[in-house]
Amino acid sequence: MSRWKAASIHLCISAAIGAIVGALLLLVWYPPPYAHAAGADELVLLLVGVDLALGPLLTLVVFKTGKKGLKLDLGLIGMVQTAALVYGLSVILRSRPVFLVAVIDHFVLVTAAEIAPADLKEGTQPEFRSLSWTGARLVGAVMPTDTEARNRVVFDAAAGKDLQNLPRTFVDYDSIAKQFVEKAKKVDQLARTYPAVAPNVTQWAQSHDRQATDLAWVPVVAPKGELVMIVDGHEGTPLAAFAAASD
Repeated sequence: MSRWKAASIHLCISAAIGAIVGALLLLVWYPPPYAHAAGADELVLLLVGVDLALGPLLTLVVFKTGKKGLKLDLGLIGMVQTAALVYGLSVILRSRPVFLVAVIDHFVLVTAAEIAPADLKEGTQPEFRSLSWTGARLVGAVMPTDTEARNRVVFDAAAGKDLQNLPRTFVDYDSIAKQFVEKAKKVDQLARTYPAVAPNVTQWAQSHDRQATDLAWVPVVAPKGELVMIVDGHEGTPLAAFAAASD
């Protein structure tokens, strides 16, 4: 077997693994519409690029039919490639979206790395005490009314932890949805802030038979940018998100 054929076989195997990882990342761990906002596209390119380049290139360099120690060389290449893949996956999993938190007048997309294990244990409900593996859970976050609890939140804020990082402040989104939507902006105001997004929202509303007067929007703050979330103007139910490109 020539080194080119060996490298080609290795490339095909690596491509298959990369496709599986990419599908998991974009469809399960970073489902739409949060892939770009959470930086998943960059992570996919980096991980798949390393996976496709590292192993096959090393195989092309070291492979030679009948070479003494060839099996050991190939085994070491496989170990290096696997280690790189495992490390890349660990970074991806720490960066995956786990909560979409409604805070005052906007949403915040929170990743697994942004919630400390000790804070996670203090979630008031079971679903607030675990990190999602299938996309961001929709929750609300409210300032406690108890003085001691409020002071503790203020202290945590000074340490860089806001409401969206503290599961003990989480509540069911439905319980605050109507109050939350009262702070949302009307869709007809969207063009003033995000003129490039407004036509996409209009097209979406038409295709879903929704009247603009029944819709509102709020920003979504994310690790790699911002989204515009369209919500039901009466119930506050999230309906669709768009990349917040502005002119």
